[in-house]
Amino acid sequence: MPSDTVPVTGWGRTAPTVARLVRPRSYEEAVTAVRECGTRGGIARGLGRAYGDAAQNAGGAVLDMTGLDRVHAIDATTTAPDGTVSATVLCDAGVSLHRLMEVLLPLGWFVPVSPGTRYVTVGGAIGADIHGKNHHVSGSFSRHVHSFELLTADGEIRTVSCGTPLFDATTGGMGLTGVILTAAVRLQPVETSLMTVDTERADDLDDLMARLTATDHRYRYSVAWIDLLARGAALGRSVLTRGDHAPLAALPGRARRRPLEFRPGHLPAAPSFVPEGLLGRTTVGLFNEFWYRRAPRARTGELQKISTFFHPLDGVPHWNRVYGRGGFVQYQFVIGLGKEEALRRIVRRISERRCPSFLAVLKRFGEGDPGWLSFPLPGWTLALDIPANLPGLGAFLDELDEEVAGADGRVYLAKDSRLRPELLAGMYPRLADFRALRAELDPRGVFTSDLSRRLGL
Repeated sequence: MPSDTVPVTGWGRTAPTVARLVRPRSYEEAVTAVRECGTRGGIARGLGRAYGDAAQNAGGAVLDMTGLDRVHAIDATTTAPDGTVSATVLCDAGVSLHRLMEVLLPLGWFVPVSPGTRYVTVGGAIGADIHGKNHHVSGSFSRHVHSFELLTADGEIRTVSCGTPLFDATTGGMGLTGVILTAAVRLQPVETSLMTVDTERADDLDDLMARLTATDHRYRYSVAWIDLLARGAALGRSVLTRGDHAPLAALPGRARRRPLEFRPGHLPAAPSFVPEGLLGRTTVGLFNEFWYRRAPRARTGELQKISTFFHPLDGVPHWNRVYGRGGFVQYQFVIGLGKEEALRRIVRRISERRCPSFLAVLKRFGEGDPGWLSFPLPGWTLALDIPANLPGLGAFLDELDEEVAGADGRVYLAKDSRLRPELLAGMYPRLADFRALRAELDPRGVFTSDLSRRLGL
């Protein structure tokens, strides 16, 4: 099977390491790749959208699973007493959410959970237990997975069903229990490929949290862009965007002719070379001011494409290049309900530090998910991108980690590239169970990554 020794990095383009990249094209080749990983082990990789080092393996093997990308079957059956039709798609783990949308939307189905990019694989979605704008309603991706096939360290392929310990260790387990080969995923029915969207401005962080708490239950999807450079009375000012899949009756006459058409647009790719410091405080400050002022004070019922609502950055190929060669750190944490003062302190500290982040979003999570290393818990999650070359960034984020841990919160492993290992157990209470199951399932440490070495997973 094809293989090359190449530098590998996450989407943040920080800390690349060299690995042997193997590209299996069949389940048999995947088994062979696992059995021949060598002393440094191996880790599965999808489309490379984990921001940090979760899909890197210095000196070892990285299994590029995107060659296993078949959609095997779509099973639609009437199950509910009211006649509601549900559906499940059976697909290879290397299938992207983009490809699923191309296949499923014309048939009236949508993926149950989508993050801010559709260029992630189903295997990556399970391994990171991704969440989206609908977590307060639908939970994480794994909540909609019926079962999957897992290639384990002994070279065996196991069928893993929802509710079992191995299922809960794998969902959110960052690929460290094995290689996911196929998955059966329940789908969301839709009438159109458009969204009906409400947009409003929030004056500050307290105003934003009050609006989300009072009215989020009315919407399936909800997210807020937050200005982390605003200070004083405007601290945490935001643009709140919420919506749901548009019913057929909401479409104008012409759009009803092709209500399920999926045609995302594209802008020119970001250049391969971007000067360092382009996204500094001045530039980002001007952008944030413009973005906040251009948003309507209140607008309801706007029709948007699915790609516009869910994945605006996907329209700019290689957008991660705009941070320059130094790359960027995406920092995402969650703070539980009742710990809002800790969130206020963190937002205030980021604002006072003048961290130039124009990609900053705040969401409200619903109930936590069963995965032992799944990220969400009921509360508030904030994600922000910061240029990696910002002076003193590492020490500053270490301090924020302490704040998060002190408030019984946690950092998202799929986006992490620098968390200190001594904080991990406090953030993830099922860590000991995960380590014990992994030691039993993979005593030789066949599955390993830069992330797992750094954090002692």
